[in-house]
Amino acid sequence: MLSASRVILLALLFSLVSPSLSVAAVYSGVVKQFDAKRGSLTISIPARSFTKRLTISSSASIKIDGKPAKLEDIKVGYTGTVSTTGTQISRVSLKTSASPAKPKPTPKPKPTPEPEPMPDKSEAPAVASNGAVWPQLRGPNRDGLSTEKDLNWDWASSGPKPLWSQKGFGEGYSSVSVAGGKVFTMGTQGDREAVFAVSITDGKALWATAIGNKRSDGMGGGPRATPTVDGEVVYALSANGDLACMTTAGRGIWSKNILQEFGGSNITWGISESVLIDGEKLICTPGGQRGTMVALNKRTGQTLWTCQAPGNPQAGYSSAIVIEVGGVKQYVNMVHDRIFGVHAETGDYLWEDKNAVNGTANCSSPIQFADSVFYATGYGTGGSLVSLETAGNKIEAEHKYHTRDMKNHHGGMVLVDGYLYGSSDPGVMTCLDPKTGKIQWQDRAPGKGSVTYADGHLIVRDEKGPITLLKANHEKYEQIAQFQTPAEFRSERQQWAYPVVGDKKLFIRDQDVLLVYDLSK
Repeated sequence: MLSASRVILLALLFSLVSPSLSVAAVYSGVVKQFDAKRGSLTISIPARSFTKRLTISSSASIKIDGKPAKLEDIKVGYTGTVSTTGTQISRVSLKTSASPAKPKPTPKPKPTPEPEPMPDKSEAPAVASNGAVWPQLRGPNRDGLSTEKDLNWDWASSGPKPLWSQKGFGEGYSSVSVAGGKVFTMGTQGDREAVFAVSITDGKALWATAIGNKRSDGMGGGPRATPTVDGEVVYALSANGDLACMTTAGRGIWSKNILQEFGGSNITWGISESVLIDGEKLICTPGGQRGTMVALNKRTGQTLWTCQAPGNPQAGYSSAIVIEVGGVKQYVNMVHDRIFGVHAETGDYLWEDKNAVNGTANCSSPIQFADSVFYATGYGTGGSLVSLETAGNKIEAEHKYHTRDMKNHHGGMVLVDGYLYGSSDPGVMTCLDPKTGKIQWQDRAPGKGSVTYADGHLIVRDEKGPITLLKANHEKYEQIAQFQTPAEFRSERQQWAYPVVGDKKLFIRDQDVLLVYDLSK
């Protein structure tokens, strides 16, 4: 690894040789000297035992204790991070010596009694000890992996045993969340987008709460996101950017529009992110002029920090994940033109990579692999592995390789026993070694679709309808079964909602209909 002095020297030489190209860097430390008139700042970097003198750009974004500040507000002794573009500081994020008081959270609302008796009055926790829940998009850890065991994989040609079906969800591509004896999803009611809850036992409708106006486009109207369940609270984001917090009984707590609040504009096929809850924070990516990614107090909706990516890129279609590398916890997501990482506590912009994004739609959530991140997109692009190394509070990102053998459009990928599985355009189920990008096997039988892992198996849902069961075997393609949902329940739209495994059940959402199958032995 290069020393800090060599990195700086190479950056200066590069800028002299190619002045038309900018060199970006991030430095974390203590302000040792500051001249407001000249905009000159000297930062001491304890982790590297050196100081760096820089000039602050006249257009630089300056924040102190998470709030917008002026140049003259900077004081010697403040700690934090400065980001450079070329030879000037473009972003300053500092803290005073005394930590700012955190917003006092409002008491968590007590659940309101349901208007009529329900079959799940046991007040089951949102995350059960046996892991038999799926509280958000892509499961408990946002990685597409179910923790359930001892499931029934002896499927007939018609698939596993049907348990129940329910109609009335309207339009939309939302998948489902399973928690506390209830199934949550999103859809439409007339000209409104809404959150729905039904009983996990028989599909009985429990409640529906509208959160905003319906959005329509050529790919179909309604929401794209999946609700996130946290204890006794549900969070949902509409295709128009309406963010709502409500109890698991459907009673509203707070709401706001993230595009309006953070200066964003909607994207071609509508906001599709499923919000992330991490501790007391709600993380979302509005892609706005006043916040590319933001952290809100999950109880009140109050802004905790905002992170502005250089160039103010619009939102993408993927959902953020939380990772930790070298003791630095961060949130990672894609926007229109890059993947990037943000410091979980400060909101500082840490790193970025643009090798596997396209200019149309970046959809599938990234995957953490050891101290690296693998991400992939469609439209002929493919996937890239980015290695992350920690140096103090700084993250150094190194692009390791790019492969066109994982052009994963929107069906997601799963990492099982060190191997990556996903659908590569135009519809080739692929297993590859993420360390090298080497293909283990490929097969077209499952079609182009989404993938979920459970109990040693992969469930692949073709966007045209068929559902294929595979062994999660990196040595060879091993198909166990394939079936199609009943014709009377199939819509004419692409079937993009991810399959869900929870409570020993398989959940399949297709626009107005939710189908549930029995996976118990």
